[in-house]
Amino acid sequence: MANGTGGRFDGGGARRRVKVTSLGTYVPPRVLTNADLERLVDTTDAWILKRTGIRERHVVDEGVASSDLGKEAAIAALAEAGVSPEQIGFIVVATTTPDMFFPSTACLVQHKIGATNAWGFDLGAACSGFTFALTTGAQMVASGAHDHALVIGADVMSSIIDFQDRATCVLFGDGAGAVVVSPAADGEPGIIDFAHEIDGSGGPALCMPAGGSLRPATRETVDARLHYVHQDGPAVFKFAVRKMSEICRRVLEANGLDAGDVDLFVSHQANRRIIMSAAEHLGVDRDKVIVNIERFGNTTAATIPLALADARREGRLPKGARVLLASVGAGFTVGAVLLRWAG
Repeated sequence: MANGTGGRFDGGGARRRVKVTSLGTYVPPRVLTNADLERLVDTTDAWILKRTGIRERHVVDEGVASSDLGKEAAIAALAEAGVSPEQIGFIVVATTTPDMFFPSTACLVQHKIGATNAWGFDLGAACSGFTFALTTGAQMVASGAHDHALVIGADVMSSIIDFQDRATCVLFGDGAGAVVVSPAADGEPGIIDFAHEIDGSGGPALCMPAGGSLRPATRETVDARLHYVHQDGPAVFKFAVRKMSEICRRVLEANGLDAGDVDLFVSHQANRRIIMSAAEHLGVDRDKVIVNIERFGNTTAATIPLALADARREGRLPKGARVLLASVGAGFTVGAVLLRWAG
């Protein structure tokens, strides 16, 4: 296992303090309900709801890609920040479902929004994509390299889901979220700290077996349905609950805090039972946990910004709130970001 020990965004040395300036989200209008899935596979609304907490999810129409969703979320985030596309210096797109192998989805979004002065790349950390990307974008601003970074999480999971596999097809949805990261003024709320890990021994538990250099697409891989998500559910569940609470505790303790100091716990939305179990292990009160998986399913890199947007609409995200973001994803990847909300 490789451990990322974290790094303070405290303005030490030549580093600047940074903040999340704005938030934008987007989901496609088409809704796929549990009742719809009952007509596709051998499942029921009651089973899906009990096991996952999901009632419905949004899915794209044919021809709509991750860059399209990311573009919409980015435009909303830029407008809220009052930042023009030309002012963005860096773009990072967290995605498991890039439009294509190359060019990167970041390149496609950059062109679609007219961010003519930006460079960037895609980041592959699966369900930890947003926490990893937020840390990356924040580092670019903290270093002084750029004044504004655009951090996007966007996935069209319906493009890699086997709708003959009832164990996985009920879990995922499509969506995107974006934030602008900018310098924070003295005394202004901002990003405090982060911690990340990867553990490649968990790779086989959640993966898309074919389509890369190891198993390029062939008639055999297509016939064997190896270009879809494959998951060992029990293994992922156990790892996620344990590691999410561990990584959160580490970042809190590094800053002299405990679970009682958290105003809002925003976990990756993979499964209601995982979210609540992780919160319980960590010691976070249930009323401080945001859960919106019921309406969106698991949108992979988009779940955390979508959850933040719902928390804000519900009045649960006031300026200065101490927020703990947490994620576990395929790889395995693990991430936590601690911040004070500046919006």
